[in-house]
Amino acid sequence: MVALPKQKSSHDAGPAAQHCDPYPTVTVDAAGTVLSYNEQAADLLARIDVGAALPDVAPAWLAEAHLRHAGGARTAPSAWAGGRIGELRVKALAGPGAAGTVTWWLVSDSAPAGAAQELARERARAALLQELSSELLTSLDVAHCREVTVRRAARHLADAAVLVGMSDGRDFPVTRCTAGGPVTEERIPLDAGQLPGLAEALLGLPTTPSAWIDPGAVPSWAVPEGFAGEVAAVGSVVVVPLPGHGAPAGCLILLRRPGRAPFGSAEERFARLFAARAGAALSLARSHARQARFTDVLMRDLLPPALGRVHGICFSGRYRSSTAGERVGGDFYDLLPGAVPEAETVAVLGDVCGKGIEAAVVAGRVRHALQALVPFAADHTRLLTLLNDALLAARQAPFVTLVLVSAVREGPRVRLRVSSAGHPAPLVVRAGGRVEQVPVGGTLLGAIEELEFETADVVLEPGETCLLYSDGITEARGGPLSDVMFGEDRLRAVLAPCAGMPTEAVTEHVQMVAAQWLGGGPHDDMAVLAIGAPGRPGASPNEDL
Repeated sequence: MVALPKQKSSHDAGPAAQHCDPYPTVTVDAAGTVLSYNEQAADLLARIDVGAALPDVAPAWLAEAHLRHAGGARTAPSAWAGGRIGELRVKALAGPGAAGTVTWWLVSDSAPAGAAQELARERARAALLQELSSELLTSLDVAHCREVTVRRAARHLADAAVLVGMSDGRDFPVTRCTAGGPVTEERIPLDAGQLPGLAEALLGLPTTPSAWIDPGAVPSWAVPEGFAGEVAAVGSVVVVPLPGHGAPAGCLILLRRPGRAPFGSAEERFARLFAARAGAALSLARSHARQARFTDVLMRDLLPPALGRVHGICFSGRYRSSTAGERVGGDFYDLLPGAVPEAETVAVLGDVCGKGIEAAVVAGRVRHALQALVPFAADHTRLLTLLNDALLAARQAPFVTLVLVSAVREGPRVRLRVSSAGHPAPLVVRAGGRVEQVPVGGTLLGAIEELEFETADVVLEPGETCLLYSDGITEARGGPLSDVMFGEDRLRAVLAPCAGMPTEAVTEHVQMVAAQWLGGGPHDDMAVLAIGAPGRPGASPNEDL
């Protein structure tokens, strides 16, 4: 908002009375007599004089507006009036005074050349800020934001720009760029007291004005390669903070070569606006990076493990989430190798009631609990009972079904102990292509205290496979009519030709056929885990993963 000049009393009348007012100013009494005016008003109204009647020296629209303000109008008049004075369109703002006196400020719609140039500069700066924001937000990557910031700053604000990020306790990330040159980044230890204003900027505090910074004090690490042969060749420097969301995001150092005009106050103000946009984007990118790291750490425990050969036993797993793009869900499998080849390796495949990340978190808890309960794996009933007690103790824990398998290599064969807790019974693919169901059953976990489980012994000859699967496979709906259940019979038919195939080929084949059956339709989480005896008798333990 433009500050309005103070009113003048009648004894200050005369051209010089309001010399410092930024606009033409005329003070008129209630009778319409000119009491005072300034030099700008004299340039605009050629016949104006103290004591003259306003209608004689001003256009009719202004005289009529004055009569309304001086008491001639029945209703409160508008503070603004407008019309032409010569070739100019002028707006007049009334400032009522005592006894009907009114001071008029006359504002021309025709801006002088200097104002037009300033307007053009402001428009260019606004466009630059908009472009900066758009480019910064194209990627929530910290390195990208730093690169865009120094490149834009060097091109539009200075001859070179240096961005100092926040320290990790050991050193600072420093990104440099000259106008039109390459962007370089490195991490270096530095003393914030080497450059005036740097320590304050890194704390998010106001910094030292450019005029107070000796260009010769700029340390060598703050001068990009190719900017100048010597540090003393810096002409002027500005240091501005990069404010973030609740915490500083670093600072920006702008350098100009000798021979260019030093940074003015208006340029320093714009540099702070520029830095505010860059700091906000950097802060958002840092927050996104922290969240991504946090999510990645948590996701490691939720993702299915990589499987292979363990102690001479072949394992392979496949998982497909019910939600496109998700890597985890309510179905899960895990493998807990025995400490020595003679010890049993524990494998489990289960299904948590629910979908999405909530179910995946519960599945992660079940997997962690099983890891803690592995010492009890010699007794499946005890292990499953302890797991059931843990689920019942957790408030609002969903139901869980699973198949628990203990596997050990005995010469060319693999011996399995299989138990089910409310889960579909595994299928065994024999060497001749016959598919058998393991005779197990039991109570799902997390529902009731009284449990019943059955444990079956299964021996796999070389080339035979035991397949654990979730109901997402058998309950998948698709086919020619898009509403036919895949079913166990179809799964048996798919498995029959897999006799003698590696476990990796079996799981891939089952998932591929199920996916083809679904087409593009919706489905539940789907998980399969195959346990096989190597087809080549006497496989060397050195081949184990």
